[in-house]
Amino acid sequence: MPEIKFYKHEPIPMEMHKVKVVQQLHLLPARERLAKMRAAGFNTFQLHNADIFMDMLTDSGVNAMSDMQVAATMHADDAYAGSETFFVMRDKLEEIFGTPYCLPAHQGRACENILATRFVKPGNCVIMNYHFTTAKAHITRVGGHVEELVKDEGLVSKSDLPFKGNIDLQKLEACIQKETPENVAFLRLESGTNLIGGQPISYENMKAATELAKKYGILTVLDASLLQDNLYFIKIREPGMADKSVREITRMIADLFDLVYFSARKFGFARGGAIVMRDEALFHSMEDLIPMFEGFLTYGGMSVREMEAMTVGFDESMDMDVISQGPQFIQYAVNQLDAYGIPVITPGGGLGAHLDCLDFIPHVPQQQYAACALSCALYICGGIRGMERGTLSEERNADGSERLASMELLRLAFPRRVFTLSQTEYVIDRVKWLYDHRDLVGGLRFVHEPATLRFFTGILEPIGDWPEKLTEAYVAEFGEDQ
Repeated sequence: MPEIKFYKHEPIPMEMHKVKVVQQLHLLPARERLAKMRAAGFNTFQLHNADIFMDMLTDSGVNAMSDMQVAATMHADDAYAGSETFFVMRDKLEEIFGTPYCLPAHQGRACENILATRFVKPGNCVIMNYHFTTAKAHITRVGGHVEELVKDEGLVSKSDLPFKGNIDLQKLEACIQKETPENVAFLRLESGTNLIGGQPISYENMKAATELAKKYGILTVLDASLLQDNLYFIKIREPGMADKSVREITRMIADLFDLVYFSARKFGFARGGAIVMRDEALFHSMEDLIPMFEGFLTYGGMSVREMEAMTVGFDESMDMDVISQGPQFIQYAVNQLDAYGIPVITPGGGLGAHLDCLDFIPHVPQQQYAACALSCALYICGGIRGMERGTLSEERNADGSERLASMELLRLAFPRRVFTLSQTEYVIDRVKWLYDHRDLVGGLRFVHEPATLRFFTGILEPIGDWPEKLTEAYVAEFGEDQ
């Protein structure tokens, strides 16, 4: 949407909806938050939602559904096989993507499991602009390996480059030739690079990369989970795209790829997922895996109520007024934090605002999980739950040493249509306070470390008594009940 102009107020992002249903929030006192953090093993994933004031962990499955989505859930067809709800969803996806074939799955990582199981053999390579944790885990689980070839500029925290998620085309061709085309299972492009700040990829870069892959006969796959944010950025940032509709841009992108998959927990504002394609042979090559891992071919492990809501959500994701709010709120937060001198990824991307922990708390080494430590500190200092996107999210090397992440980020996600501007201002204020007291934040170490996806269920402990010192400094500033 265009920026709303004000008569006597600085420009601010506007919610293009009104609130009809609310959920009450509670702010625990700081000392209670410290106790909850300790009980959660200094892992924000292990916190109880009832103990959180502002949940900015993720935008996955926590977006607010519209009134039309809720209404759609009431006429779902719950047949095990041949559900009419599935055909309505499939037809809507064909309308948007031009893909007549659809394999439903319960969420995005289920789609990744199907793709890895069917296409990746031991020793195979999958090339990406950048990896996502579950996508990489599924590939390595079956013996493959990942090459991530985002352009060097994508790993620079502060810049004004509009498409920091672009893949390096020269590195792409060199990698194909080194690996040999026969050993590359597929090229996966993520439309919105989750782990490096939600930074978008341009249409022209996607076009050039897929043309290069097809030159070598390599399957092309789009992860469209964060597509709605990427569509917004293409329309407002990419030359020649301003006059095209969101639907036109979406179809242009989809036409580049052999397979498109997504998590509807992000794209579609509901809870589900799917893999869509134009080629019947590709469809048949995977269809047996849906009943094996997910459910029958016309529900794929999803609730049909969610499928009805998703179908409406796909239409809403084609509306610029709908998809603009998230990026605009994120950019507002990024601007305010950056103006204060706080190290934050610029320009603002999709999904959330991302704090650069290497600069925020440079005294905490990556081996002590700086991003996770900062996420714990922010919960103590405001009841705000963010997500570590750094070394803790990596898996160890084969020799047991740490694989240090390219970027050490604390992600503050903005679930769609959930938070108000005053809540956003509260988050900005507490991050400012924490930045001014950043020397109080220390590191963490593992007590229990799972072998895979350790950031989900790992248990950590602080190195030293820094959480107590931070809590007391916060109480001295804001009082006993804040």
